[in-house]
Amino acid sequence: MREIQKAAEEIKSSKYILITAGAGMGVDSGLPDFRGNEGFWRAYPIAKKLGLNFQALANPKWFEINPKLAWAFYGHRLKMYRETRPHEGFKILLNLPQEKFVFTSNVDGHFQKAGFSEMKIVEIHGSIHYLQCILPCHNGVWENTEHIEIDMEKFEAKNFPYCKRCKNIARPNILMFGDFRFVEKRVNLQLARFEYFLSRIDDKITVIEIGAGKAVPTVRMMSEKIRQQFNATLIRINPLEAEGADISIYKGALEALKEINSYLW
Repeated sequence: MREIQKAAEEIKSSKYILITAGAGMGVDSGLPDFRGNEGFWRAYPIAKKLGLNFQALANPKWFEINPKLAWAFYGHRLKMYRETRPHEGFKILLNLPQEKFVFTSNVDGHFQKAGFSEMKIVEIHGSIHYLQCILPCHNGVWENTEHIEIDMEKFEAKNFPYCKRCKNIARPNILMFGDFRFVEKRVNLQLARFEYFLSRIDDKITVIEIGAGKAVPTVRMMSEKIRQQFNATLIRINPLEAEGADISIYKGALEALKEINSYLW
């Protein structure tokens, strides 16, 4: 409980809050945990049958080799993210009175869905709610309004989107494994806004890192960078890997945020 109280005190004494979030942020919303092959295969039994793990399937090559399989995977995730409601922890963070910015590796768009401003978010790995050309034939992205129908028995998409210019297949604007064709335009705009936020910091900032594991270290690296650059306090919320922070909270996102919130008001 002491760490929870310390976290609340640090937040209350801060003028700025940086929220850094990994996949663990979405688990309490009911989104599947893809940590390890078993978690992934529980969500996608067909992948186990095909002998594919998350890293193998989350690869842009499938949009050329087998677009029906690629869009079955991403179309199912798109539907799941659209239908899932962000948990109460998002609102707790949103209601913090400090000026806030979000840096996340999640592609589900749940910070926007919970009410965070699009102008105050970096989705460093892109977003499933935007599309790009698979080539790409141009350096543009567009909103994903598609509804992908999926044959779950065959795990095949019955339809998929096409590039508006060259009519090749379109893919989500997500940075995948082994991906050299990711269009960075939208992410670069987000990073520019983030840099402007950082340039204006003139007082205490606290970093609240949630559900960011070591396996994909992008989020943890940003947390550490801001901690060092601004002498910030780092609060790390993670049920398994919370070590190395100023305040380490070994709990899930929702439980930790609700407990911290009880000391804020």
